[in-house]
Amino acid sequence: MIRPRLRPLLGVLVAAAIVGTAASAIALSTAPGPSTSTVGGSFVQPTASAAPSVSATGQERRPAATVPGATRAGTRPPVVDHGPRSGNRVALTFDADMTDGMLQNLRTGRVKSYANLRILDLLEREQVPATFFLTGKWVERYPDLTRRIADNPRFELANHTYGHAAYTGNCYDLPRVPPKGMTGDAAKTFEVIEPYGGRQTRYFRFPGLCHDAAALAALAPLGVTVVDGDVVSGDPFATAWEPIVRAVLDHVRPGSVVIMHVTEANARMTDEALPRILAGLRERGLVPAALSEVLAAG
Repeated sequence: MIRPRLRPLLGVLVAAAIVGTAASAIALSTAPGPSTSTVGGSFVQPTASAAPSVSATGQERRPAATVPGATRAGTRPPVVDHGPRSGNRVALTFDADMTDGMLQNLRTGRVKSYANLRILDLLEREQVPATFFLTGKWVERYPDLTRRIADNPRFELANHTYGHAAYTGNCYDLPRVPPKGMTGDAAKTFEVIEPYGGRQTRYFRFPGLCHDAAALAALAPLGVTVVDGDVVSGDPFATAWEPIVRAVLDHVRPGSVVIMHVTEANARMTDEALPRILAGLRERGLVPAALSEVLAAG
């Protein structure tokens, strides 16, 4: 389910992942709409770190430092839009999309990069916590950057599917994961991320935020928490940084989960918008924090 006021904007955002190239500026949706999926953060229960193990290829798996967001396997996963509205923390989340079309753009040289290093540089320099929702194919394409993210104790790693395919029908023309393949698709992504260690989570974000009862049921064996978000930046296809900053600062509140992208070619203005967003948060007395901390604040 997608909240009504986010649906028009998300159609444009998902189109960015489909074609993988900049095309036009997006229109920002500001109409209010009800949220029916918000859940408080109290259910987030960090678990003990896993012991080191060896993968099927013989590679040693680096244990994750934390595993927040886990729920009891076999139950329908909770769906979260934001954390508690008390306090002053907000979560900055960055999606790392990667589709077969995007990989083809890289192979042919049509696109130089889907990894915005300037975002990482800024977050590291300013010591800003952030959570990265990684597709498995992005991790496979950028292993060194994934390791860089995992090695930063302020960053969390989360799951954004293996190849950014939809888990429902009619999801902005995205190719669809077969219903019988949804559990395996999400599980494969966790397996791809696992060897990098760091602050890994059991958070999961659907492409386009498209999910229904069947999609949630498919994730039940994995013990995840589904994270949508209540502030969509609109950074894909933006041709200027100002609309991105307005989209965030006009809607951000305590407990907000902000959705941005680290995919440079189809979110090329995000690095210019981010310093202004950070300054605006400071002016409002809001402090970026890891997603697990924002959701658990209550």
